[in-house]
Amino acid sequence: MNDSYPGSSRRVARAIDALRHGWAIRITSDATGEAPLDLLPAETGYAQPGLYAPRMLISAARAATLKLGNSLAYDPAAPVMIRASTPFNLTTARDLADPARDLDRPLRGPFHADPLPDAASARTAMELARLAGILPAFLIASGSDVAVSVTPDDLAAFKDPASLSIQARARLPVAATEDCEIIAFRARDDLREHVALVIGTQDHDRVPLVRLHSECLTGDILGSLKCDCGPQLDAALHAMAQEAAQGGWGVLLYLRQEGRGIGLINKLRAYQLQDQGFDTVDANERLGLPSEARDFPVAARMLDLLGVPAIRLMTNNPAKVDALRDVGVEVIERVPHALPSNPHNHRYLATKRDRSGHLLG
Repeated sequence: MNDSYPGSSRRVARAIDALRHGWAIRITSDATGEAPLDLLPAETGYAQPGLYAPRMLISAARAATLKLGNSLAYDPAAPVMIRASTPFNLTTARDLADPARDLDRPLRGPFHADPLPDAASARTAMELARLAGILPAFLIASGSDVAVSVTPDDLAAFKDPASLSIQARARLPVAATEDCEIIAFRARDDLREHVALVIGTQDHDRVPLVRLHSECLTGDILGSLKCDCGPQLDAALHAMAQEAAQGGWGVLLYLRQEGRGIGLINKLRAYQLQDQGFDTVDANERLGLPSEARDFPVAARMLDLLGVPAIRLMTNNPAKVDALRDVGVEVIERVPHALPSNPHNHRYLATKRDRSGHLLG
């Protein structure tokens, strides 16, 4: 980690905060020498007198919806720069950014795609929008009052899992078992506080049963029937309790990555699109967001800090096994973790099976 890391990470934290507040940010790239991008978030941006922008930065998925790309050969979350016959203002920008409005406004444009002057900076903008939990759409507005300037290297420093450390730990009896300890992790400039539950007594001679569980407010707390998150969480803890009763132990990593990394509000937007007939994958892509955006290096760092070199992973998703192995985690076994469906999540689970490769039988 270089000496500039704390400043770099802090600038990204400020940029995320700025985007949530609707302030413009500037993205520069020393590597290319291109002019900086001054970007006002379409969703949260506040009106500035006389502010119009000749171009917008949107996702490739949104561009395809506007008939500007080949929907079969693109990265849905990739950036695309567009222009129209007249400049954009915040009203038109917000209309274009939100796919939930497509049915109300089927005829828009015409629009044209322009070459990206700096692809790295544009991709950084789209990733910052995801981290801020807002729609990935910006007015390219050089007259905006810029709150903070960041670079792609700053974003890499912010996402470096080495910044994560253990902050607190305590005994926590839970419904599944009284033999449980909770450990909280935090990075310097990231407000998300991940936790681990260690069930039973850590034993370096036994490989633990491990479950990665991404935060799901609707499923874990509110009992949503649209997904299987709540039942999976409960079943995982009980399976680990049984493991501990037989002399083993378990670790549940609870990752603060709502909606597989797209955030709560965007997840609810995806629900709205599902009500219009789109499946989970297509709904995320229409938002211009990845269907899988979880941060597996963070999970690897948590396991490393806990002193867990190898795991038996509870998952139905072979891609999750591969993702963890790619970041250095030794997964010696995949333990199936399928639960019955209900009328509300049947299509959700079928999409997991048919489009995301989950092994659900």
